[in-house]
Amino acid sequence: MAKEPATAPELRKAAEVSDQEIDATVHAVPADLASESYPLAKGWTLNLVVTLRANTRAAEALTTDKPVWKRHMVRTAILLAHSVTR
Repeated sequence: MAKEPATAPELRKAAEVSDQEIDATVHAVPADLASESYPLAKGWTLNLVVTLRANTRAAEALTTDKPVWKRHMVRTAILLAHSVTR
């Protein structure tokens, strides 16, 4: 089991989060920015406020009309975030 706080890659390595769950989060986050947190998987929650505050490029990308760049920046922010908690 991954220690807290854990990143998405650490949770993936510990087999607590699947690639499909990370992909689903990447696609769902831009559509659900009103929420402060997003359920990643199996009780793990991603703090969106902290995640986007820590990655200004992702926050900037969310304001554009470039869906591919937006998706890549959100994925990067999610993978780098240390705000995943149980």
